[in-house]
Amino acid sequence: MANHKSALKRIRSNEAKRLRNRYQHKTTRNAIRKLRSSEDKKEAETLYPSVVSMIDKLAKKNIIHANKASNLKSSLAKHIATL
Repeated sequence: MANHKSALKRIRSNEAKRLRNRYQHKTTRNAIRKLRSSEDKKEAETLYPSVVSMIDKLAKKNIIHANKASNLKSSLAKHIATL
């Protein structure tokens, strides 16, 4: 266990950040899943900008790698185009 006051605070803040990151990542994954399962092109096109925004936010905060974000956005755009 940590001995210093700052180390204890760091443990608390790291846990809070970890939970927030997990929540945001899981929410984004579910949104991607919903978009991929969508059969309606109109619905997918309206959902796409919000999903891309979520992906960009994850990449900006280094929750996911920037290249993975690009690959996800590209594959989703291709999926919408084929609908």
